[in-house]
Amino acid sequence: MFPTPIARTSRAWQVSYQSLLPVALILWLLPLIAVALFSVKPAADFAGGNYWNMPSAFAGVENYGKVFLDSDMPRYLLNSILITVPTVIGCVALSAMTGFALGIYRFRANLLVFFMFVAGNFVPFQILMVPVRDLTLNMGLYNTKTGLVLFHIAFQTGFCTLFMRNFIRALPFELIEAARVEGIAEWRIFWFIVLPLMRPAIAALAVLIFTFIWNDYFWAVVLTQGAESQPVTAGITSFNAQYRAAYHLMSAGSIVAALPPVAMFFLMQKHFIAGLTLGAVK
Repeated sequence: MFPTPIARTSRAWQVSYQSLLPVALILWLLPLIAVALFSVKPAADFAGGNYWNMPSAFAGVENYGKVFLDSDMPRYLLNSILITVPTVIGCVALSAMTGFALGIYRFRANLLVFFMFVAGNFVPFQILMVPVRDLTLNMGLYNTKTGLVLFHIAFQTGFCTLFMRNFIRALPFELIEAARVEGIAEWRIFWFIVLPLMRPAIAALAVLIFTFIWNDYFWAVVLTQGAESQPVTAGITSFNAQYRAAYHLMSAGSIVAALPPVAMFFLMQKHFIAGLTLGAVK
């Protein structure tokens, strides 16, 4: 029923697995390695067709200097922070409360409300492009960071509620009953009893949502334009001129844009893994 652990397989299969694993890792990292290599190449390499060979000269300092000093990249990074952080806070706060309500309380429409949250995750977001854009235009939220934040919160809350509700359902219900017997108010039960137990789930969800929102490109292009509101994923394309694409600067900007999610994961790695694996082993 379950796959056989590698340690219990034949020696030939173990050697094959150990040999293929580094190859798969290199193939997986190959695009990132290529982007990192492009980011230190001079512009002359791309003009001369030197795409995949080693750089003719090291231009990393010049390229990254232009990204930070001669472009709007710092503004785009700030926009991404101002969009991502409020979205993460809003999604986690709303999903913690809705997950508590759907996981603790028993009422007739409980499953119906829960299924409505889940059903939103199966809607292809591409078909929402035109109505969401028109809605932001009518509400005066088009090309604003606020509009992008509100949309991301609305769209991500369904997945977050699914995550939180299932986590809260796995908590011992006896704690809730004991608190109610003592006459503790429901909001105090949520704040002082349930919320501290949800820290691993909150950390795991915060890392996931941070990565989703920071790396979003589609809605950043649809709902924003210009350096005043666009996040870094959409702002990288500003390095393209009318007749020429600055691949070396785009690559350097991509590396810079990828660093915050990586740093977020390593800072929260312990809590992230604990949140994903809590309850996996009884």
